[in-house]
Amino acid sequence: MSRGTDYVADADRTLEETYEEPMDIESFVDHLFERPTVAAHASKYVLDAIEAAGTRTVLEEGEHRERYRFFDDPYNDGEHAVLGNTPVLNAFVDDLRAIAAGRGKEETIIWFEGPTATGKSEFKRCLINGLREYSKTPEGRRYTIEWNVRTASAEDRGLSYGVDPTATDDEHWFESPVQTHPLSVFPEPVREDILSGLNENVGDHVPIRVDTGLDPFSREAYDYLEERYRRQGTDSLFSAITDETHLRVKNYVVDVGSGIGVLHAEDDGTPKERLVGSWMHGMLQELDSRGRKNPQAFSYDGVLSQGNGVLTIVEDASQHADLLQKLLNVPDERTVKLDKGIGMDVDTQLLIISNPDLEAQLDQHADRNGLDPLKALKRRLNKRRFHYLTNRSMEAELVRRELTNETSVWTTTDPDELARKVRQPLSISIKDETGSVRERELAPHAIDVAALYAVVTRLASDDVPSDLNLVDKALVFDQGYLQVGDDRVEKEEFEFDDDAPDGTHGIPVTYTRDVIAELLQDDRDRYHPTLDVEDVVMPSDVIDAMVEGLSAEPLFSTGEQSEFESRVVPVAEYVFERQEADVIEAICHDQRVDEETVSEYVEHVYAWETGESLADERGDPIEPDPLKMKLFEVEQLGRFDESDYEANRPTDEVCRFRRENVITALNRYAWEHRDEEFSASDADLTAIPVLTDVLESHDWDDVQRHFPDLDPAAWDDPPSDTETERVKEATIDHLVDSYGYSRASAELTSRHVMREVTARWG
Repeated sequence: MSRGTDYVADADRTLEETYEEPMDIESFVDHLFERPTVAAHASKYVLDAIEAAGTRTVLEEGEHRERYRFFDDPYNDGEHAVLGNTPVLNAFVDDLRAIAAGRGKEETIIWFEGPTATGKSEFKRCLINGLREYSKTPEGRRYTIEWNVRTASAEDRGLSYGVDPTATDDEHWFESPVQTHPLSVFPEPVREDILSGLNENVGDHVPIRVDTGLDPFSREAYDYLEERYRRQGTDSLFSAITDETHLRVKNYVVDVGSGIGVLHAEDDGTPKERLVGSWMHGMLQELDSRGRKNPQAFSYDGVLSQGNGVLTIVEDASQHADLLQKLLNVPDERTVKLDKGIGMDVDTQLLIISNPDLEAQLDQHADRNGLDPLKALKRRLNKRRFHYLTNRSMEAELVRRELTNETSVWTTTDPDELARKVRQPLSISIKDETGSVRERELAPHAIDVAALYAVVTRLASDDVPSDLNLVDKALVFDQGYLQVGDDRVEKEEFEFDDDAPDGTHGIPVTYTRDVIAELLQDDRDRYHPTLDVEDVVMPSDVIDAMVEGLSAEPLFSTGEQSEFESRVVPVAEYVFERQEADVIEAICHDQRVDEETVSEYVEHVYAWETGESLADERGDPIEPDPLKMKLFEVEQLGRFDESDYEANRPTDEVCRFRRENVITALNRYAWEHRDEEFSASDADLTAIPVLTDVLESHDWDDVQRHFPDLDPAAWDDPPSDTETERVKEATIDHLVDSYGYSRASAELTSRHVMREVTARWG
């Protein structure tokens, strides 16, 4: 059993691993040559942090892509992971790489724009979290300097933030308020020599650069010490100024206010106050700097001051449009003014984040062509647009995150595994008006239908083939292919428009979340004598509520409401098909064809086509059995009947089926595994779609064949000692044991399916 002392010891170890003892400047330079990456300039540091987390493969918009794990928020168990938008994030990393290497994009400000609830806020939090945790690692250490200017006598001016100059020794140390890079203390020629040596050791395609001088506060300390030792005629002047009694290098944890500056929508003040800080007039008088403004009396709490060294973010940039023009020269000149005569070098990666309304502000003078006063600003902004998710599985993952405390990121790219995750039910504890806590269940496919409907509202319809619908397009984007009968059609075979406005508008996840949250609070008007069916939210409840709520949601225009309503039918049909498949599979759970029988059929068909012989149990050669193939095709596949054979000999239609649906899939499998000796017994049967159906799925014909006395009309309350009662009891058991249903949701789902099937039974 853990005790309090154990947790305290863990905390001690964590801090010991995070912080280092301050070192002198010589030791720091030696340390750099052992680990050059810690000297990285801001854009390279952000790039290094992202690349250090590695990459993984994702299936997005039907394509396999490489994605940086950094954006999964791995240091924080995925708490602020950015789902989707991989091309946008990859393009951002490419921008960083170009900026860090000085390849022509240094003067740009990266602009992230997109509708609300597309992940921009999560992106900001993910950056902050990731950079903070990276700075705690040995590879990601971030360093700055601190000064101690001891007074020679009581009347001499010391370096302080306005504190008592008679304070203890420890309290005489003052850290650079803007995270100044330690190498900036060196004269520029020497600094260049150090960097040249470091870059030779690194051998990186992105060289380390430190182009900034000391910040005004540190310059005040440096000049004071230089003047003092120069007047004393001290030899080795630089060594005296940077002696360990005056200058120390210390590491710091990157966070908001220390290497990361964030300007929020509600932050106010003059442009200078928001950018760099303000003069503290009481301290100006106290310092008595003989008519000049002393940099010790500056607050250094502006966004650039806080973000110096790593990252500066202007959040909700449309609220700070007046400030953007002030930022124009920061990326390339890397300097800002505290006052007319006091400049401050800045090394930071600039990002701005906004909703689409900022673009409208920037385009307000667009009709003036060359006289547009915002033209220079727009040219400097490098826009990266966040979109709504267009992957059903990612949207389902996001909906679950919005409703629960789940933060783990789904990393699988297997479409079948993703489909299993998407269909999963969800149980949530809800406190009612009496204070009682009740468990509410989102039935299997409830989150699926919400995610699919949201995605369908976001997809462009112009590039969808006439024989398909938007649900089909959504499935292609989600799994990379579409199963059309026996054929698997890969995404590459569809001519979807790469420039289609997919994900630029539609239902946001916040709307879906709010609709489901309200459903969880409301009681359902249902009754069952033994099951709590009133606590179950069904897929039909979700889709109905999402459609009904459109007209009352001010977020959507009248045109959008009409458009979204028109897209609900194929979604409802698709999810009903999934519920129907669950019920059929549960009914036929004990009637499945075993893999050995299917494998035997494949071997006989392969031998029939190639003219080869098979071997019996003794190893003697035998010919493929036409009766076995016929019985399998008639009874198991259900594709043919007696009229399709002459005795046991197949007609042309059967032969064509065997060649096109079985042999072609076998040949494809053999080609993909051509380094191995191939035989039909080696084939993965799930690689043959028509056989996957036999192994994994049934239809109502199978149900009727196996249970001829089943009466769907009596399913709700079947008579005792009937086949319907026995089948229903077994079906409910299988839905609970194998498909994730509770008994209540299994009861409701099977009732719903059987009511729809009754009219077409027989």
